[in-house]
Amino acid sequence: MTSPLSSRRRSKAPPPGDTGQEALYLRSLSDRQVVVAVKLRDGETVRGWIEYFDDAMLRLTREGQPNLFIYKHQIRSIAEAGRRREPRAEQARHVASKIAPSGTAS
Repeated sequence: MTSPLSSRRRSKAPPPGDTGQEALYLRSLSDRQVVVAVKLRDGETVRGWIEYFDDAMLRLTREGQPNLFIYKHQIRSIAEAGRRREPRAEQARHVASKIAPSGTAS
């Protein structure tokens, strides 16, 4: 005879393997163009912002360095580096405003 407790355990469905939270988090980082630090399984850490991702890999875009396609199974962790990436047009305006003379006398 089977106990009622064991039959309840069997009727429960196993937890889902994929909750979708990873995709939501990566999409949020990508949309906001947040600079992230990606720590790889070999101990190396690379920085950049996530431009694209899918089920198996992500594209890390880096300023002044080659972009990287990284397989997700090679990633140990992803951490926000704490600042939002400035679009290039805004960077150019910011630099130009520092260089432009303010109130020149003739």
